Amino acid sequence: MKIAFGCDHGGFIVKDDVIRHLKEKGYEVLDFGTFSNESCNYPDFAFKASEAVASKEADKGILICSSGEGVSICANKVKGIRCGIGYNDIVSNLIVEHNHCNMIAFGAKYMALEDILRRIDIFLSSIPQEGRHQVRVDLIDEYEKKSFKD
Repeated sequence: MKIAFGCDHGGFIVKDDVIRHLKEKGYEVLDFGTFSNESCNYPDFAFKASEAVASKEADKGILICSSGEGVSICANKVKGIRCGIGYNDIVSNLIVEHNHCNMIAFGAKYMALEDILRRIDIFLSSIPQEGRHQVRVDLIDEYEKKSFKD
């Protein structure tokens, strides 16, 4: 499985540990930056990683900034992306089971590294549920098709 990864300077503090963790688990990582802790614009990296997932270059994506909010907002502007913030273990599973998210975001300033790594594992091992959840995801997809004119 290929994982698109993107972070800004706020997420750079955990970047190496996250990528190492993913590689140790056998994932291929596409690193879209940033590549230093110098101040930068999170949309630059969030959009690149999100486009990789949307185009199927990557299977899933992980984004990290200080709060998780900014990169999540960017990801959700890309057609075909559903990104949630993994702010606890239960939600890191439910964003996949119920919302069929293909990306997850984290706030490195407000989460411990061990929590981020555990929640990544939860996210990557979660399986989308069908039934009533599929109906809701289909409603989102229909709206997205109307809203994003090619």
